Amino acid sequence: MPENQSSQNTSGGYGLLKINVYRGKVGVPAENAEVSILDPETNVVIEQAKTDSEGQLPPIRLTSPPLANSDSHDAPRPFNQYNMRVRLADFGDALVDNIQIYPDTTAIQNVSLKPLIEDIYIPYPVLWGDFPDKIPEAEIKKLPFPSNLVVLPKPVVPSIIIVHDGVPSNRNAANYTVPFKDYIKNVASSEIYASWPKETLKANILAIISFTMNRIYTEWYRSKGYDFTITNSTAYDQSFNYGRNIYQEISDIVDEVFTLYISRTDVNQPLFAQYCDGIRIMRDGWLSQWGSKELGDKGFSAIQILRNYYGYDINLNEAEKVEGIPLSFSGVLSIGSQGQAVTTIQNQLNRISDNYPAIPKLIEDGIYGSKTAASVKKFQEIFDLPVTSTVNFSTWYAISDIYNAITSNQ
Repeated sequence: MPENQSSQNTSGGYGLLKINVYRGKVGVPAENAEVSILDPETNVVIEQAKTDSEGQLPPIRLTSPPLANSDSHDAPRPFNQYNMRVRLADFGDALVDNIQIYPDTTAIQNVSLKPLIEDIYIPYPVLWGDFPDKIPEAEIKKLPFPSNLVVLPKPVVPSIIIVHDGVPSNRNAANYTVPFKDYIKNVASSEIYASWPKETLKANILAIISFTMNRIYTEWYRSKGYDFTITNSTAYDQSFNYGRNIYQEISDIVDEVFTLYISRTDVNQPLFAQYCDGIRIMRDGWLSQWGSKELGDKGFSAIQILRNYYGYDINLNEAEKVEGIPLSFSGVLSIGSQGQAVTTIQNQLNRISDNYPAIPKLIEDGIYGSKTAASVKKFQEIFDLPVTSTVNFSTWYAISDIYNAITSNQ
């Protein structure tokens, strides 16, 4: 971490904060929840408002350091921090400390209210904080043959993973069950700066996905007798912080690429894509986070950045199966589309609209007309997706994720 830390609220830029409040679980919006944004040093209320019927507030504009602070590892702190308190009758206060705001970015803070007070503390991102160095491992794991431990014949994206809150040997640490995409968004928001170039973000996100899918594919921890998929220890895995804010810029990329993974030519196993900051730690064959930022500034694409570090024999592959999804994405749906895929979307949107009445109800006729387009548009607006009124890859799976969240454990 640089020594010349800047104080809180150094003026120079602005970022946005979007807030989503739920009654217990995602998909059940909390209306009329009182949200207060607090200065972390004085505890003075900066903004205060109540959520609408979707459990949301208009984006809040907050001061941040200048964008130039994200350009160099030895610049002053590139983000400001804010605290938040959420209150609603019959629930305990939700307290979130150190929400991080970068300039020209949109932070998203989700809050699931519970009966008891919950205090979430968000630590510094890895590039600014003091975290253990990654212990090197082989990028391709040698699997025993034959083996009953590796249960996945092909790389897949599961609906959920289990994250261990500590080093593998700490049996007392909590386990968090997290949707796969939410995990990737959390790690990327914890590891790198959201204000970096898009192709840099994409390259780092693809490395994070591939790293995670290698752990899943090899059953790395379960084969050793543990009851989790991955840890949040940077010595062994990747930084994950329960309850932390994520960023719209990162979320949009994850929604586009979450089924892709890196592999070497003629190797089925997802690459164990290790990475380091590239300043304090530098290792051959590992992606350098700060180096990837420099390449992004020079106009390199994500795949060019990845090949610069992992070699030119790597490719991007798509996982063949996404578990927990009732019907796989079969192509973009827009006005004029017809068939079972349209019916599926109409059915799921109708169920979601029970919880989010602003989404118009639909006749489930399998015809994608103007009313279906309007319903899709409202869904995209509520759930922070690019508003296109068409069902592309990211919207298809977002609808499915929310539908599954609402209908599970009813």
